[in-house]
Amino acid sequence: GEPFVQEYRLPTESEWEYAARGGLKGNMYPWGGYYTQNYKGCYVANFKPMRGAYTPDGGIYMLVVAHYDPNEYGLYDMGGNVSEWTSNAFEEAAYSYTDDLNPDYTYEALPDDPPVRKRKIIRGGSWKDISWYMQCGTRTYEYQDSAKSYIGFRCVRSYLGRDFRDGSEGSQVY
Repeated sequence: GEPFVQEYRLPTESEWEYAARGGLKGNMYPWGGYYTQNYKGCYVANFKPMRGAYTPDGGIYMLVVAHYDPNEYGLYDMGGNVSEWTSNAFEEAAYSYTDDLNPDYTYEALPDDPPVRKRKIIRGGSWKDISWYMQCGTRTYEYQDSAKSYIGFRCVRSYLGRDFRDGSEGSQVY
């Protein structure tokens, strides 16, 4: 038969946050610390440190991927560089009517919907944002049909797993 091919998609907001935290619980930023500089005084992500001021390390716009160190999952630029689209719709009151076990609120906007229904959540902060936007728990939005120099995307795919008894020779994954 045909091998099963998994589709790539945008992460949900909760998937994005889980990946950004890198397995660390309660950390403020994706790199695990509470500070935006390392012990040498160098910035650990590409962002605007203060309103109106850009960094002296050359990050005044988007940098190449992996310019800074990865998080504990080996993911680069989960904070700073470019904000990232998620598949979730943005609604101010969504947390009041979603469940802790399924916190994702999605809505596929129609072309004739009002603009307020066409907002999608972006996470991670960008080169033009202050450090608050890079915090793992911070969320904001942009309109789904807009293109900005400070927003990118990261693809994910669902993993269905495999039976531990099947052996690697019977798997189409490896």
